[in-house]
Amino acid sequence: MARELEQIERDIEALSDEQRLVLLRSLIADLDGPADADIEEAWLSEAERRDRELESGTVQSIPAEDVFREAHQLLRR
Repeated sequence: MARELEQIERDIEALSDEQRLVLLRSLIADLDGPADADIEEAWLSEAERRDRELESGTVQSIPAEDVFREAHQLLRR
């Protein structure tokens, strides 16, 4: 098994970046399994709710730079 894995790794290293990306996406999709319709619907509903809040002015967006800066500060603690 280890020898087979080593050969597969060598074969992957011989691929172009684009081919490796296609392979990677395929492997991730295979590991994720089929999409759960309930989860997809929940994410869509959440995205639509957040969009309505932004459009109505109920909430204000935060610049990504600020979010990342705060996240880095929290991770340093």
